[in-house]
Amino acid sequence: MVEMELVGVRIEMPSSSPIALLREVGGARRVLPIFIGAPEATAIAFALEEVVTPRPMTHDLIREVLDDLGVSVEKVTVTQLQEGTFFAELELNARDGVHTVSSRPSDAIAIAARTGSPIYAAEEVLDEAGYLAEEEEEEEEQEEVVEQFREFIDSVNPEDFAS
Repeated sequence: MVEMELVGVRIEMPSSSPIALLREVGGARRVLPIFIGAPEATAIAFALEEVVTPRPMTHDLIREVLDDLGVSVEKVTVTQLQEGTFFAELELNARDGVHTVSSRPSDAIAIAARTGSPIYAAEEVLDEAGYLAEEEEEEEEQEEVVEQFREFIDSVNPEDFAS
């Protein structure tokens, strides 16, 4: 297993699909993008930004239930990738021992973001779906250039080109 850190959530263009980005803590610093649903993206983003909602969101409720029962989330692991679908597990430590529960990666990541639990990925998953961090940084720089160009286009008037 490879320790990962939650980098954030972003929207993949042009499909406007949300993805969670995990980055390898050591080693090559590979990035693992996981496509997730919009509600889970919001839940993860809220946890990262420490947004407090008037009523608990589902992942907040899960954290509260686990806390009330004296159960801790020891770790979250992205265990496999089958036909484009990621699988994950929560490792829970309870009074009667350790329990492993199957989970969607998006829910597991949202819970880890709330509990401060470490996130891991199987080496095979990283080998198949991960990419080097430099690629992501270049992509972010390209997106920034495109955004600056859009701002420029929005601010230009046709009269600016009249001679």
